[in-house]
Amino acid sequence: MDAFVSQYEWIRRTRELLFDYCETISPADYVKELEGFGGDSIRNLHVHVADCYRVWLGARALGQSLPVITPESVHDVKEMREIFRKTDDLIHEFLEEFKGNWDHTLQVSFGDGESAEISALWLYTHTVTHEFHHKGQIVKIGRQLGYIPPDTDLIEW
Repeated sequence: MDAFVSQYEWIRRTRELLFDYCETISPADYVKELEGFGGDSIRNLHVHVADCYRVWLGARALGQSLPVITPESVHDVKEMREIFRKTDDLIHEFLEEFKGNWDHTLQVSFGDGESAEISALWLYTHTVTHEFHHKGQIVKIGRQLGYIPPDTDLIEW
């Protein structure tokens, strides 16, 4: 058993619970931008999470050239699910590439000319904890819009 592949499967299943919940939200509310969340919407946060995986793991770690996904290019939860299906493939590629070599470091460049040496383990940890941070915000936005979310924590043991 590969622990990181198993862990990511739990993350993916939890995301599916969140997508099921988002399908109960009206299309207008899914894209509604709230000032209390810096003008973000549920859709915008989903795009941001997918983009984080794509930039950190795809572009920076695997050296792939990936097109930018804009929130305006995603119209509903069905399209968002498709983006995450492709993101899942990318994450599995990353997990396979660094399997057993989590201390491997990469020189990562940032847009401001700065760079840092970052381990594959840090990259994976950063992206999955980032998703859970924004999952909490998505649930909170849904609550503020009047929708009652299911338990989206890792409840499966």
